[in-house]
Amino acid sequence: MRLLVLGTGSMARNQVANFLAIDGVEVVGAVDTDPARLAEFADHFHIEKRFLTLEEAIAWGDFDAATNVTPDRIHHATSLALIAAGKHVFCEKPLAEHYDHALEMTEAAEAAGVINMVNLTYRNVAPLQRAREMVLAGELGTIRHVEASYLQSWLVSRAWGDWRTESRWLWRLSTGHGSNGVLGDVGIHILDFAAYGAATDIDHVFARLKTFNKAPGGQIGEYLLDANDSFTMSVDFTNGALGVIHATRWATGHLNELKLRIYGEKGSLEVIHRPDGSELRGCFGEDIETATWRDIEVPAVLTNYQRFAEAVRTGKQDDPTFRHAANLQKVLDLAIVSEKERRELNLLEASEQGNPADKRIPPLTVVV
Repeated sequence: MRLLVLGTGSMARNQVANFLAIDGVEVVGAVDTDPARLAEFADHFHIEKRFLTLEEAIAWGDFDAATNVTPDRIHHATSLALIAAGKHVFCEKPLAEHYDHALEMTEAAEAAGVINMVNLTYRNVAPLQRAREMVLAGELGTIRHVEASYLQSWLVSRAWGDWRTESRWLWRLSTGHGSNGVLGDVGIHILDFAAYGAATDIDHVFARLKTFNKAPGGQIGEYLLDANDSFTMSVDFTNGALGVIHATRWATGHLNELKLRIYGEKGSLEVIHRPDGSELRGCFGEDIETATWRDIEVPAVLTNYQRFAEAVRTGKQDDPTFRHAANLQKVLDLAIVSEKERRELNLLEASEQGNPADKRIPPLTVVV
């Protein structure tokens, strides 16, 4: 696979390092509107072809696929251009700022017959993959209840830096600087973590968003701190289970933790992922009577990068697809409507009634 890198920021560095570790993958070009950043990036990875515009790269055209690591609001136009040129696309999350754009990108990719995948990075967590396999194999029986949480503590801890003085954190707290808070930042991750692990989809959502006072007047310098810090969702899944999904930046003692609990009539599973590792535990059989949980060994899994490269090589589409990411975006969009209107929303009814953006909610911006 001859790969073009579109956008050369910090996430692009991580992606290219992963792609270059795969046999048969060659990074042949890079695109960025910042000449200095482009040159430093291309020099570091020994990339010969360098372009200041995507149009120039497409005109050159000597690549099979592109990884789109541009800012969120740029994903839509650039991915459509790549698809129109017949290129396979690996896009950073979120697919787009709102569902309408995500759906347009999905339909274009499917009509063009190109491989399309979204980098939902927690799909690389092996215990999550194993949990899904066990659910699909019927080892838990009928799923009754699902809990999922994404816990961060950078509003109470300086482990990642001081949000009070650093712009890289302050902008994430301000809608005027392109943030939609914790819902936009990590909401797509924990929704995917929950639905993928439990092998089901969400069909109803009732959400609450909360912004806490963090500074006198709710502002630090030019940053109005009005983006949500926490969200909770009560959801119904298509398999009949009830679920609770929540995330916050106020989780003292949790640097960056995703947790999923899946409760079935025959047994239960718990997936935990932290920066220092992941684990899977289960409670089955005789252990149900004593509430004894045991660790479950999990084999390594292929990463999103490896599966995208293989999909391009074979021409066989793999997950997570654009359509899956678009469906998650619909849930995020409707969560905002649910908060504003204080009511439960049915995803199917919302599709029939048109774009949630018609409710005059602001476009959802998600942080890459």
